[in-house]
Amino acid sequence: MENATASLFRARLVPGLILAAFGLLPVLAGLIDDTFIVFFAIRVMIFAIAAVSLALILGFGAMVSFGHAAYIGLGAYTVGILAENGVWEFYVSLPATLVVCGLFALVTGAISLKTRGVYFIMITLAFGQMAYYTATSLSAYGGDDGLTMWGRTEIFGSSMLSDRMTFYYVVFAVLVAVWWLCRTMVNSRFGRVLQGARQSEMRLQAIGIDPYAYRLAAYVIAGMIAGVAGALLANAAEFVSPAYMSWHRSGELIFMVVLGGLGSFSGAILGASGYLVLEEVLSHVTENWRLIFGPFLILVVLYGRGGLLGLITGGKRDG
Repeated sequence: MENATASLFRARLVPGLILAAFGLLPVLAGLIDDTFIVFFAIRVMIFAIAAVSLALILGFGAMVSFGHAAYIGLGAYTVGILAENGVWEFYVSLPATLVVCGLFALVTGAISLKTRGVYFIMITLAFGQMAYYTATSLSAYGGDDGLTMWGRTEIFGSSMLSDRMTFYYVVFAVLVAVWWLCRTMVNSRFGRVLQGARQSEMRLQAIGIDPYAYRLAAYVIAGMIAGVAGALLANAAEFVSPAYMSWHRSGELIFMVVLGGLGSFSGAILGASGYLVLEEVLSHVTENWRLIFGPFLILVVLYGRGGLLGLITGGKRDG
């Protein structure tokens, strides 16, 4: 009983510790005078947002999407193309990002969710690659070479996002908001139906609930959140590339979610952080770092109960 109570306590404590660490990290960077930590943490948080969005449909809806990175690319290209045409205001670029990603998710999701299992994986992969090759064909916006942004999105005419610390805390605020939103959704009736569909669609249909609409809604919401991550990534790098939406990136997002622990948004954040930190460290140790990285990920998935979060909490999930 004591072990179960301790595990539950740790499961509830971990989310606060993770978010507090991100909130206080700039202070540590200032003390040791290392600006790289801040830039790297911004990248980690952006991919954590994308991982949380994927965790919504993968961990709670059992929808293994191999085209999720397409929404990161769509969000990035929406901001980049608007900037290229002289539109820098966030109140234009943010709604445009949500609309573009939402419509793409609605259309592709309506088709993809008619399938199951490996067929769903393959059709989401096909849609993702379709978006990727469309981006490479946009010669007016850089094509294969990508698109350079000469600045960051403005807020009511102000270029406050050009300040490194301001941008950091904007990304941090978005991460917290996305984490809270997704937790709220899965703990609501909507989330219970979504999780019920993962276990048995026939039972839901027997009590008069059609899970298709709920699954599609979750798919669209996840796509829109990933689009926001893409918009932030474009601003962070001040560059947009078709590589953002390649299937390799989708595979990395799945690894992040599984590495952190399925069925947990805090695990998705932890998985994204662990994945990118390990990648950064090993790449400085040897140029063949993938030979170490790959087996490590496999071992964690095979033997780490509940991923990294499970190792910390003893298998308890925070939701």
